[in-house]
Amino acid sequence: MKTSTLTLVITLFILASFFSNAQEIRMDSSIKNKITALEEQKESVVSNERDALSAEVSEITKRFESNEISGAEAEKQKVAAAEKHALNIDNKTAIIDNKIALLERNGNADAEEISFNVTLGDRSESSNRISNHHRRTYSGPVIAVGLNNAIIDGQSINDSPYKVGGSRFFEIGHAWTTRVLKNAGWLRVKYGFSFQLNNLKLDDNKYLVDNGDTTTIEEFPQPLEKAKLRINNLVFPVHFEFGPAKRIQKNDNTYFSTHNQFKIGVGGYAGFNLDTSQKLKYNKDGDQIKEKIDGSYNTNNFIYGLSGYIGFDSFSLYARYDLNPIFKTGVEQRNVSIGIRLDAD
Repeated sequence: MKTSTLTLVITLFILASFFSNAQEIRMDSSIKNKITALEEQKESVVSNERDALSAEVSEITKRFESNEISGAEAEKQKVAAAEKHALNIDNKTAIIDNKIALLERNGNADAEEISFNVTLGDRSESSNRISNHHRRTYSGPVIAVGLNNAIIDGQSINDSPYKVGGSRFFEIGHAWTTRVLKNAGWLRVKYGFSFQLNNLKLDDNKYLVDNGDTTTIEEFPQPLEKAKLRINNLVFPVHFEFGPAKRIQKNDNTYFSTHNQFKIGVGGYAGFNLDTSQKLKYNKDGDQIKEKIDGSYNTNNFIYGLSGYIGFDSFSLYARYDLNPIFKTGVEQRNVSIGIRLDAD
């Protein structure tokens, strides 16, 4: 399946709008209509943020293509833009979720007139934070970025044909966190979906050649400035998260907060490959040529692996390892990533 990176990110945001947490209580038709309207408002929030992200990423891409900024700076700005709009979605939809919860709990109480003080990045114990953690389940965006490479069967990482510094990954998604125990918060399950963008940059003037049933690494006929394989995946991670959670009593409400607490997450993921392509950049007869070659390159369609993180508050050191080989045939190569992860605490 051939899909642009931007379209994949947009798809993830659209998917996030279809999940909700609702209590199964009796509601009259007027309350149901209000909740339906609020759910539609959530979809509108996602759509508006999606369009804003699309415009911002397009502008960054134009600046990169016109050589106003470097590739590294472009990736950095795209990560920042994705983080901003993902947090916008999380904060805005949290307000709507609170209104829905009030309607479900209080019936005809007019939730539309209730306002919440929500600020991006605010770490105060606001009504939004209390409501989220008073619930057994709450959700938020997940963003990770770092270095990428491959472990090859019978070789060490030092023998990898891919550049360590030039091979990077970016991951963005949405995760739900559920307390396992009713009256304690030290054990949680975190689950959701993530879009993975894995880059493998080849070294020593090499590039990948799709030879039908096999993919080989060969010498490029001209001096190469860049040869990079890009593999885009959609996966569904599940982690068991361990760590202290502060029990807080406020306004007759009891909730558990992981704010400013250490945490460890262990688990894995499974999903599928969305598309694969190779980017080449080289000079020929005095002209600089950029090529993007779409193709399967015999990459595996089914993705699964192990992952884990250790951190404090919203920030963690993050690592993941694909158990499936990158390519269906030939010497087995498995993707490995290590970086920084940001998720809702």
